[in-house]
Formats: sequence, C-alpha cells, structure tokens
Amino acid sequence: MEYIMSRITLNALRKITFSAIMLAGSMMLFARPVLPVLFSDNMILQQRTEAPVWGSAIPGKNVRIWTSWNGNEKIVRCGDDGKWKTTIETPAAGGPYRITVSDGKKLELKNVMVGEVWICSGQSNMEMPLAGWGKVQNFEKEIASAGYPAIRLLQIKKTTAPGPSSEVYATSGGWNECSPETVGNFSAVAYFYARELHRRLNVPVGVIDVTWGGTPAEAWISGDALEYLPEYKKSIERARQAAENPSEAERAYNREMSDWNDRIMSLDKGYAGTDPVWAASGNLSGQWKTMNIPAFMEKTLGDDFDGIVWFRKDVEIPREWLGKDMKLELGPIDDEDICFFNGVEIGRTSGYNVERHYTVPARLLRKGKNVLAVRVCDTGGEGGIYGQPEQLYISNGSERISLAGEWQYGIGLISREFPPRPVSVFSGAGYPSVLYNAMLHPLIPYAMQGVIWYQGEANENRAWQYRDLFPLLIRDWRNRWGRDFPFYFVQLAGFRAPIDEPGESDWAELREAQLKALSLEHTGMAVTIDIGDAKDIHPKNKQEVGRRLSLIAMANTYGKPETFSGPLYDKYTIRKDTIEISFIHTGEGLVAKDGVLKGFSVAGTDHHYYWAEAIIRGDKVLVYSDKVPYPVAVRYGWASNPECTLYNKAGLPASPFRTDDWPGVTYGNK
Repeated sequence: MEYIMSRITLNALRKITFSAIMLAGSMMLFARPVLPVLFSDNMILQQRTEAPVWGSAIPGKNVRIWTSWNGNEKIVRCGDDGKWKTTIETPAAGGPYRITVSDGKKLELKNVMVGEVWICSGQSNMEMPLAGWGKVQNFEKEIASAGYPAIRLLQIKKTTAPGPSSEVYATSGGWNECSPETVGNFSAVAYFYARELHRRLNVPVGVIDVTWGGTPAEAWISGDALEYLPEYKKSIERARQAAENPSEAERAYNREMSDWNDRIMSLDKGYAGTDPVWAASGNLSGQWKTMNIPAFMEKTLGDDFDGIVWFRKDVEIPREWLGKDMKLELGPIDDEDICFFNGVEIGRTSGYNVERHYTVPARLLRKGKNVLAVRVCDTGGEGGIYGQPEQLYISNGSERISLAGEWQYGIGLISREFPPRPVSVFSGAGYPSVLYNAMLHPLIPYAMQGVIWYQGEANENRAWQYRDLFPLLIRDWRNRWGRDFPFYFVQLAGFRAPIDEPGESDWAELREAQLKALSLEHTGMAVTIDIGDAKDIHPKNKQEVGRRLSLIAMANTYGKPETFSGPLYDKYTIRKDTIEISFIHTGEGLVAKDGVLKGFSVAGTDHHYYWAEAIIRGDKVLVYSDKVPYPVAVRYGWASNPECTLYNKAGLPASPFRTDDWPGVTYGNK
C-alpha cells in the first residue's frame, strides 16, 4: 500500500512538474516585455543624457534594448520580481527613431523623438484645456493650427493613491503627436510653452500634463517630505494605514463623513432636522432674494462668499407633459449640489466642471406650478449654477422649458461656520500626498529637462503656510529625481473685483509666498498680474502665460541673452517723507504703462495704508503720500485684483510686493 501510494505521488509530481515546464515554456514563447505607458510609440526622450528605461519581463531573462540612432544594444537581466531597469544614451535632438526591447519576443517603439522634455503640473489653470471647459482665447483657431508633429503630448490620468504607486496611467494609452485632433483637451499652458520652445530652439519638445483642478500643494508632495511639517504628520500616518488596510480606512472615513453631514445639516437653515424644508413649496421666508441664473453667485453675494445657498424656481408644467419622466438639465455647478423636485431629492453631483443631468420621475410632476430647488455647496473660489442659459431647461423629449432667468435664493450656511470637513484618502484629490503618490511618483526617474507649475488658488486661505509648502514641494521633487532641475512657475493672475481702498488680501499673501520661492536656485516666476480676469478665476489668455514661462527657460536653461522677468523688489530706503524702492530685472529701464504709476500704497507707524503717488527715477521708484508724513512701509499690487502699471521696457510687469512683514489675514492658518 505504501509502495502504491508512493508511485501515485511520484506520477502526480511528474505531471505537475511537466505542466509547470510547459507553462513556463508557454510564457517564454508568448510573453513579451511590458513597458510603462511612458515608453510608447510617438514618445520623446530627453536629449544628450543617460535616459532611464524600465519595465517587466519573465524573471531571470535577459532583456535587450536596441536604439536605432546609434545601433547600440544594452543588455540587462530581469530580477526575480519580474522587473528590470537600465539607461540608454540619447543623442542630440532629432528623429524619428526606433527602440526595440526584447526578451526573446520583440516589442518595437516607433516614431520616437529625442529633444526637450518638460513636466507641466498644477491645478486648474495649468489643467485648463484649449477647448473643453477651458476655451482659451481664439481656441478654435489655435486648435486648427496646432499641426506640430515634433511636439509630443502625454496626459496623465487623474487618480489618487494612499501610498506611492509605480503604475503610470495615461488618457490615451501613451504619447501622441501634437495635432488638431489631439491638442483640444490638453493643457493650454503646456502646449503654448512647448510651441514657443519648439519654434525658438527648432528641436522636438515633449510635455507631460500632470494636473488636477482645485487641488492644494500638499496633495502633490510626498508623505516622507510632508512629515517635516508637524501639521501633516497625522494625515500621512492615516494614509499609510489606509494603504495597509483599505477597507478599515474607508469605513472610518464613511463614519466621519456621516457625522460631518449630520453636523452640516443641523447648521443649514434649509433643513429642519433631516427635512429639506427649503425644497418644498410654501416655506420661503421674507429673507429670500432673487438672482439671475446662470451666474457665479459671488457676483451677487460678494467675491469672498463661500458656503451653502439654496436656489428655487417655480416651473409651470403643461397638462400634456404629465404621465412620463422629464429630462432636467442644469449645466455645470460649482462645487456640489443636491437637486429637489417638489420637495423630493432627485439627484446629487460633485465636481465644479461637471454638467448636471437629472431625471424627474413622472410621479413627482403635477399640472401647473412645480417647485425646483437646488442646494449648492461652494467650498472655495467661484460657485453657483454658472453655465450658459441654453444649458438650463426641463424637457419632455421634444419640447423644453428654459430655466434661465430669475431664481429665488436663500443662504443656508456660510463657510466660516463649517466644521472641518473629513477628506478621504481614497477619493479626495486634496488629501496630502495622494496626487504625488499616484500621478507623479510613477514618472520617476523619467529623464526630463525641468518642470513648469501653475497652482496656488486652492491654498489661498493658507498663504502664510504656502511659504513652507511650496519650497518643500520643489525640493521634494528635486530630491526624488536626484538633481536640481529648473522649476519655473506662474504667479497668480488678478481675480475678483478691484478695491477702492488699500487693505489686506489672501491672494496678495499667496503671491508673496510664490515670490519668496525664488530664493531657491534654478527657479523662475512668470508674473501674470496684468492678464487676469475679475470675473473668471480661469483667465483665457494662456498664450501669454506660456510665452512668459518660455522667456525664463530660454534665458536660464538654454542660455539665450534676453530679458525674462519683470521688475522685482530688491530693497528700500526711507528719505524724509518718501520711500525709495530699488528693483532688479529692470532690463533697459522702468516704465509706467499709460504714463502713470498705479497700485502703490504707503503706511506710517499706525500701520494704516493710503494710496500713494509714485514716480520713476532711473531704476528706482519714489513713493509718498500727503496723508503719511512719516512713512515706514510700502505695498504694490496688494490686492486680489490690483491695478498695476509698473513694467520694464521689455513689456514685462513688476511683481506685487510689500516692504513690511506684518502678520496678514492668513497668518497661522493651517
């Protein structure tokens, strides 16, 4: 019996061994190397460098990489974990070339270019596409003329992760040639920047779009770096726990979010307990007013308003429409909404640029007056039902009733009364480190020349903290790549209504934090204070943004002798009743746009600022006011949307600045 069992066991073992050998042979016969989407047809490599290349293959196999520009072959052995990595020497700019990767089965990358590669990252003003929701100025003409096959585009998908990821996800599976068909939904700033470099350097240029609108700087910084700031230690620890035990972390977040929603509901005047009393007919109080919709609600409620607003409109439904479901269209709403029809919730959506499509069930319709209510929660920046009039309607399929025009509104809760909102490490794009983990870390160590960055609006309420966050981000990224690559960024443009008298400003403090980041080597800042839009946080002139960034790169990265910056504050001297301001980057001289300097204010020992007179004397500006006989400090452009007229003769505007260091409105906010 023992002998028989041994023979059975031995035969089974032989069968298993034979199957394993056949499976391995099958894998060797049919498998081929797998590359991240960074390495695809139409890709671009940084010129004149040892460019890292990596991927996966059968463990223990030799992987051969052959490059057509020099005929060289590189051999690297695949590790036990199935991964391999090596470098290839790249030539001067040129192409197209081919790269072949083989472990017995070949994978060929075609139409490969070698040139200049830049990562383009940030929030919505970097994300803003030429067409789509962006619609930059002259976008149709710009798209039609975007036939630049030597410019290559790679757009990283929006995704988050609680811990560092190695998987790269791209919107189109890899690199694309720049064309009218591929550029429309790509970052406008990245494209215009690439176009300027391509035209002036006459080399292929690749840009990697790594963006997510509305996201704060801390989401783009690694957890290891953020731990140097005490206020983020707890968040990073929770992210690590979530990476280890996702299900428990999700349950904990759901509990926190449920508690938060209950708290908000108890504070929201539109609810009585859990009953949405402002969504039903007959519950309007005398405090309700009217607003024309569509529009950003800040236009009516003030630039600094954030919070919960309930909108209501009576809709007359014809008798012949009754008996079937209706289609309700509300266009985009910023940021979140809950939609009610005759007091019953019919849907809710999050996302500032997502169009709202709802269905009104037939059972809720009644002949004559029906009540449509929309509860809008805006947590920062602009907010409201803000699309185009033609996007707002209710329809039976063949006919429609417009909903544009006058709506009633009531303020349910102001944002400063909100308790702190929980953020999910899985779904919250603003959670510390999650965008670095999922969208940036997988790109390391892809060879590139440098980074351009446009972000800051999401940190406006914590501008003082941004003095630490932004330099930390730059140094963190450089540390990950192992070199101090160029990092060029955009200072916030003008936004919101102009002010009548000098005062404090969170946006001015954020610009100051950006200005201070120039103390890091190999950085540069494009000032855009003059090309903003008082009513639009996403100004349309992205061509000039790309051009100003390219001036910095041409001068500081590519060694072209040209003026690349507007005047920057250097130092000041008090002379009796006048303060003398000195500048650097004056170029061939300072000038006042339209002949008059505007935007200066001066303060005395009482720290109260008054508008000031200012005149140019050489590379200095003299500032004074009859109201301040003993001045101690000067500010320039210190507002969300100031009128600034100081330029150099190259036509580049001066950065806003201040000479004082008095605590501002964001001091201590974390």
